[in-house]
Amino acid sequence: MMFRFAYPVLLVLLTGVVGYLLFEILKKPAAITHSMASRLVELANKGSAIWQRIPLVLRALCLILLVLTAARPQFYNVSREIRSPGVDIVMCIDTSGSMQALDFQLNDEPVDRLTAVKKVVTDFIRKREVDRIGLVVFGEAAFTQAPLTLDKGLLLGLVEKMTIGMAGDRTAVGSALAIGGKRLKDLKAESKILILLTDGRHNAGDLTPQQAAEAVQALGVKIYTIGVGGKGPAPFRVKSLIGTRIVRRKVDLDEGTLKKIAGIGGGKYFRATDTKGLAEIYDIIDRAEKTEIKVKEFFHFRELYPYFLIPALILFGLEILLKSTILRTVP
Repeated sequence: MMFRFAYPVLLVLLTGVVGYLLFEILKKPAAITHSMASRLVELANKGSAIWQRIPLVLRALCLILLVLTAARPQFYNVSREIRSPGVDIVMCIDTSGSMQALDFQLNDEPVDRLTAVKKVVTDFIRKREVDRIGLVVFGEAAFTQAPLTLDKGLLLGLVEKMTIGMAGDRTAVGSALAIGGKRLKDLKAESKILILLTDGRHNAGDLTPQQAAEAVQALGVKIYTIGVGGKGPAPFRVKSLIGTRIVRRKVDLDEGTLKKIAGIGGGKYFRATDTKGLAEIYDIIDRAEKTEIKVKEFFHFRELYPYFLIPALILFGLEILLKSTILRTVP
C-alpha cells in the first residue's frame, strides 16, 4: 500500500496559506481611539494576546486541511497481469560425488563445485521473474527436484537443499535429459530450454546421452550444456586416520559428448573453470533466452479526502463559535 496526492500541483497553495498567516501576524491589530483607553491596559489579562491568536491558528489549520483535501490524498496499490507466456526452463544439475571437488571459490574461500553452482543458479532464478523453471538433479539416477513453477521462493528453497550424492555418486546424463524433456513435453510456451550441468562422464543409466538429446530435441526443446571443472587434477577433501587432508584426483569431464548434446539440441556448450566463468555463462544464457513481456497494470485507489475535509469543517465551525462567544472582539 502506497500514498500519493492525485493533484500534487495544488499543494503550491500552501504557500498562500503561509503568506496569509504571516500577514495576519504582522498586521497592526484592530483598535479603538478613546482618551481613557490607556487605563484599560491595566485591566487586560496578560494571556489575552495568546487567546486572541486561537481563531487565527484554527483558520490556518483549516486552510491547510482544505488544500490537502483539494490535492486528493489517496492510498493505492498496483497489481500486474502478465500476458506473456515467458520461457519454460528446466535445469538439470549434477549432484554426483565428483561435485565435491574444491576447485571453485566464493568470497575468496575454496568451496566445492555444487556450492558454487547453487549460488549461480540462485542468481539466475531471481532474474527470470516471469518464466516457469523446473529442477532436475541427477547422479546415478535422475529425478525431479521441482516441477516447472513460477514460485521462485519454492525453487530457491529446493536449490538450497541440494546435496552431493543425493541421487548417487555416478553420472546418468541420458536419464537427466530424459526426465527434463518429459517435464517440458506437454507444456505450451514460446520457448523451451533445458540447461544440463555436469562435471563428469556418462556412466550410469540405460539411455545414452545422444539418444536422450535426440528425443528432447524432437519435442522442440533447445539444449544448453555446461561442463564444470578446472584443468588438471582437482582437490578433494578426504578423511583419514590422521584427520582431514586434501588430495588431488582427476575428474573425467566428457566435453565431446556435451558438445554433441548441445549440437543436437540447437544450443551451445560452455566450459566453466571457476565461479566467475560459471556466472558469466548463465548471464549469456539469460540474455539469449528472452521473450517480450506484456504486462497490464491495475491501480486500486482508496480516497482519503474525508479524513482531511471533516477536521477542516470542524475547525472552521470551532473558529466561528469562539469568535462569536468567548473570543468576541470589538470592533
